[in-house]
Amino acid sequence: MRIITGTARGCVLETLQGDETRPTTSKTKEGIFSALQFEIEGRQVIDLFAGSGQMGLEALSRGASGCVFVDNNPDAVAVIKRNLNSVSHRDRSIPKNVQIINTDALSYLARARDRYDIAFIDPPYSTGLAIKALELVEPCMNIGGVIVCETDDKTEMPEKQGDFDLFKVYKYGKTRVYIYRWASGSGNE
Repeated sequence: MRIITGTARGCVLETLQGDETRPTTSKTKEGIFSALQFEIEGRQVIDLFAGSGQMGLEALSRGASGCVFVDNNPDAVAVIKRNLNSVSHRDRSIPKNVQIINTDALSYLARARDRYDIAFIDPPYSTGLAIKALELVEPCMNIGGVIVCETDDKTEMPEKQGDFDLFKVYKYGKTRVYIYRWASGSGNE
C-alpha cells in the first residue's frame, strides 16, 4: 500500500497485521480520490475507523490542511503513528495539524466540537456502524462538505442524511463507496 500522489507520493504505508482491519484497496482508493481530486486542498479531514490511516494520509499528501484520525484499536493507532512518521519524512509540513485519537469513532463523534470538510467512514463490514457513523458525523460537517462511506455490497445506505444527499455510489467488487454531498437547497448556506 502506497500514497498515490501529492507531496508524499510513493511512500509505502504499513498495515495492521491480522484480520481485524481491512485496508481500502488501491483501486477503491484511486476511485475515491479521483472523485474528490479538486476538493481536498486546504480542507479539514476526519478519518473514522482509520486502520492504517491511509485515507487521511493520502488527503494530507494532496494538500488537506489537517486530519483527525480516529480508531479504537491501540495497535492501529501505533501503525497510524508510524505511517505518519514515514510520510512526514517526505513532507515535513504534514504533521502540523494532525491528531491521532485512540477511541471509539461513535463516542468521539457524539462529543466532537470540531468541524470537517471531508469525512472518511470505513468501519468493519456488516456491523451497521457505517449508518450510525454517517448519522453522527453529519452535524460535524461544514457547509459544502463531502462524506465518503465505504461498505460491503450488502449494506444499504440512506439516500439522505440531514443536509447531505447521496450523490454517487461506486462499486468495486464486493465494496460499495457512497459519496454524500452538501445539499445546495438545504437553506443553511
